[in-house]
Amino acid sequence: MSEYVKYQHVERMGSLEVNGIDIGECYIFPKIDGSNGHIWLEEDKEVIRVGSRRKELSANLDNAGFFAYIQEYRNAFMHLLKKLPEGSHVFGEWLVPHSLKTYRKTAWRKFYIFDILLPTGLHMPFNQYKEILDEVGYTEYIDPIRILVNPKLEDIEKCLEENKYLIPDADGIGEGIVIKNYGFVNKHGRQTWGKIVTGEFKEKHRREMGAPVSSCTAYIEESIVEQFLTNEIIDKVYANINSEEEGFSSKSIPRLLGSVYYDFVRECVWAFVKKNKNPTINFKILQKFVNAKIKAVKPELF
Repeated sequence: MSEYVKYQHVERMGSLEVNGIDIGECYIFPKIDGSNGHIWLEEDKEVIRVGSRRKELSANLDNAGFFAYIQEYRNAFMHLLKKLPEGSHVFGEWLVPHSLKTYRKTAWRKFYIFDILLPTGLHMPFNQYKEILDEVGYTEYIDPIRILVNPKLEDIEKCLEENKYLIPDADGIGEGIVIKNYGFVNKHGRQTWGKIVTGEFKEKHRREMGAPVSSCTAYIEESIVEQFLTNEIIDKVYANINSEEEGFSSKSIPRLLGSVYYDFVRECVWAFVKKNKNPTINFKILQKFVNAKIKAVKPELF
């Protein structure tokens, strides 16, 4: 596969898309808050192509310096890519400041590998790609926090407190965790990962925004947005638009509003339906509360 491949959506635990992922051997990885990066080889095996979460990059569109970084260390990455099965795609996190800014000073502006997609469409298991990365001397990859067999949700959630990856001891815990079961495919036949965002990460942003204001009218839609629309979702969409359009302008606002609403409904709808026991939801009202939350989080854009 020499063409660009978009990285899969990581589903919130509790979503139907990852129903059954907890049956079997689960690798629990720290989730870090940077920008999605992606490299692969051209068919002639002499050109490294570079991508972000949504598109291929170039010298003129380099995603906060990621394209330039890969070119600077081209020989090392070429050596790695040639060790992998032909047509493999390497995904990782290009660690530049997003929402969480408490990582160690020495951690920034590095490419932390977390997945290798094989030509078969499945991901290479961690132990296999770790062996290859160790062989070529590439040390910036994300190790699992724990490996759990047939865990309950509470077993997985305990790992949130263990996520100290790249974070100084006095600065709390990381953004969350990602759950990978390399033997799992969902009902659609897709190999899909799960995630849990830590409550402390959400609380950090709530402190930055100040105390929430309670509504005098009880809208289930408002409650849903308050419970499930995290700053993480908004910040990631904003960062992607800012990168793709080489700067955010007033013309980007409709795209921001629409994309956040789309991602929020797609990612969170099952979780809030399940938690609220199949409520009746007015999606027009829901969208109004989503827009209001975006404006509260990004007031400088409006």
